[in-house]
Amino acid sequence: MALHDSVAHMLETLSVKDFAIVGEAEIVFGTGMTVVTGETGAGKSLLVDALLLLAGQRADTGVVRHGCARAELSAAFSLADAPAALAWLKSEDFDDGDSCQLRRVIRSEGASRAWINGRPATLAQMQALAQTLIEIHGQHEHQALLQRAHQLALLDAYGGHGAERDRVAALAGRWREVEAQIRDLSGAQDHSERIVLLEHQLTELDRHALMPAELDSLNETHRRLANAGQLLQGSEAVAELLDGDSEFAALRALTRACNELSRLTELDPALAPAHDLLDAAAIQLGEAHTAIGRYRDGLELDPDRYADTEAQIAKLHELSRKHRIPAAELKAHAQTLRAELEGLRGAGEKLETLQRERDGIRNDYAGVAAELSQRRLATAKQLDAQVTALMAELGMPGGRFATALAASESLVPDAQGGERAEFLVSANPGQPPRPLRKVASGGELSRIGLAIEVAALGLEDVGTMVFDEVDSGIGGSVAEVVGRKLRRLGGKRQVLCVTHLPQVAAQAHAHLRVAKSTDGGSTAIAIETLDGTARRDEVARMLGGLKITPETLAHAQQMLASART
Repeated sequence: MALHDSVAHMLETLSVKDFAIVGEAEIVFGTGMTVVTGETGAGKSLLVDALLLLAGQRADTGVVRHGCARAELSAAFSLADAPAALAWLKSEDFDDGDSCQLRRVIRSEGASRAWINGRPATLAQMQALAQTLIEIHGQHEHQALLQRAHQLALLDAYGGHGAERDRVAALAGRWREVEAQIRDLSGAQDHSERIVLLEHQLTELDRHALMPAELDSLNETHRRLANAGQLLQGSEAVAELLDGDSEFAALRALTRACNELSRLTELDPALAPAHDLLDAAAIQLGEAHTAIGRYRDGLELDPDRYADTEAQIAKLHELSRKHRIPAAELKAHAQTLRAELEGLRGAGEKLETLQRERDGIRNDYAGVAAELSQRRLATAKQLDAQVTALMAELGMPGGRFATALAASESLVPDAQGGERAEFLVSANPGQPPRPLRKVASGGELSRIGLAIEVAALGLEDVGTMVFDEVDSGIGGSVAEVVGRKLRRLGGKRQVLCVTHLPQVAAQAHAHLRVAKSTDGGSTAIAIETLDGTARRDEVARMLGGLKITPETLAHAQQMLASART
């Protein structure tokens, strides 16, 4: 089967260092389907674990190789045809051409850091970007099929109902918001008492509250009035020191020094610069003396004004305690209370407006939910027919799959729409379908889950799809069918599949083998690309176990040749 030329956005390289039991490895990926094989316990799923961590999954210190300070992971993606990823990168300022690199460092003490295109990123950002790049199916994912909410979400994904479902959820959310506001406005609280209280509080605040700058000015005035006597006495003492009756007053001494230096300058002009400095100092001292005199003359001992500022500050402290906020925030708090008061005064009119909005939302919701219901009914028929056919291919001939849609019991707009889904299955001919969660055994659940996944393969517009042993519990001809379908998907998407089945491995376009080794003191794994004889031998090992016979080798070669044709 030829590879599809449109696979343009995909995983190009994955690098890990000191991760679990991997010392250092770099893997280059191509288009099509790549399988990862190896003996049980060799660490095949470590590649998937690394991708999950790069997709934003939380990490623990156990992922760091024993004795190392940190584990380092990175992956490079080509984005030549990935508009959703490119748009997200641009919106978050991570864009860097038609490529993208995710990097994660996890330290042994538990700290973790992440980067997108070399810029620091949060795990939430890693998760959001990864949703546009890669889809990972785990080996225990079939259990989610037993949850009815997951069944409904899968039905909507299969039918491409995303826009309708988002609209339904948005209308239901807005309905709940409006309903909550209506309850608040029409509740048991006595709004008239609240209005009276707010009016009283605003009267007090409007009279006494100050802006922060005004409060600072008031505190400065209070401090000056409280210390007026000390300031007056001190300024008079400084003025006396500068130009008092004493012969040691600064200005008098400086004037005498200046005069004497003027006489000496006539004898030696080299003293002129010093004379100029003294002359300038005399001018500055004179200006300082004048300024201090003006300050002293402007001071007043005003007990009445001091009492007023004292009372004003005391009132502000009282209001601060009453409203439990700093005095500097009282003015802003008054605006908040004023907005509440205006809202309560207009509560009746607002209540009528909200009730009209609620009725309009309910009508809109009914229309969109009904449209979604019709699409779900049509989609359910398509899904039922396709999964039923796949069940027969996967070793359950005569089995039947059905999707039951039942009206929701909720009387209010529901974010999931007007119905609930229940997957029903009949594993054998003649038996009526019963809920999947009640009748499916482990093996049947695995195959039914795989049938549903195969039916939904490629619905998401992501370039890379990863399957971690989702084929467990099957074998023989069923496994070959699964392998062929994954290979066919590899013509549309890049597929990475961890498997233990030779029938699946033989269908791949490329083959990676994980091998574990130990020297008695430490354990490490190696990852190698297989081709030609090496790949035939690995498929033979998967077929025949420890003893590889010529017949087993021939069978492996035949399987590989059959896949190519």
